[in-house]
Amino acid sequence: MEIISSRNGVSIACWRSGAGEPLLLVHGASGDHFAWSSSLAALERHFSVWTIDRRGRGDSGDADVYALERECEDIAAVTDAIGGAVNVLGHSFGGLCALEAALLTPNIHRLILYEPSISLTGSGWSVELGARLQALLEAGNREEALLLFFRDVVKTPPHEIAAMQAGSNWPGRIAAAHTILRELQSIDRYVFQPARFSSLRIPTLLLLGSESPSRRHHIAEALHQVLPGSEAKMLQGQQHSAMRTAPELFVHEVVAFLNIHSGRALEGTSSHR
Repeated sequence: MEIISSRNGVSIACWRSGAGEPLLLVHGASGDHFAWSSSLAALERHFSVWTIDRRGRGDSGDADVYALERECEDIAAVTDAIGGAVNVLGHSFGGLCALEAALLTPNIHRLILYEPSISLTGSGWSVELGARLQALLEAGNREEALLLFFRDVVKTPPHEIAAMQAGSNWPGRIAAAHTILRELQSIDRYVFQPARFSSLRIPTLLLLGSESPSRRHHIAEALHQVLPGSEAKMLQGQQHSAMRTAPELFVHEVVAFLNIHSGRALEGTSSHR
């Protein structure tokens, strides 16, 4: 483990493995660096992989006052500390952080966004749902708050929830449950302004589960129209967590995109559209 200090003084815990071009993985809500466990070994065969615990969980620090802007600065700081041209892959809320970080540092070489948590019409969670989540957290029912988030906000299928509960990083998710509400509130307040990204010309891959809700498809289309160097790839039969539910497919698309844009064709690559 390495500790990198963000621009605002918060310590961000990082892990490095594998060899090759650097690839920074930014996990989503409720997760930590273990979110990539199912795909990590395969990615390590191609890249020098960096994983992190975002602020407020695991071995990373936190601040008394939370702001999405600070999270984005964290990603930019880690990218700059890695040094040189860095590929960044962000999932869900981590995808939003990665997208914003690309405006803060010139060192993001290529960008992969897997269903970033951008809302075009509000986050979709109600005041009542937020109150229920807050009440569970205040009562110390972290696991129930976590289950409420996956069931009612993310719309995770029951079998996927069961698989997560059986995983080794479920206790870490429970420990980070207090970060869920602040991230949902950040999504609700975030205003997507296309003009801010019109000059972001780095190659960008937009990953999307074919079985994901239509709102995620609308977001991917909006990003594709705005980002000049973007392309979209559908993960057939998947929803929001293909790095865990279909790691072979997920890694294939990541490696294919990054190899093509580095001038190295991936042998045996075939379309998964």
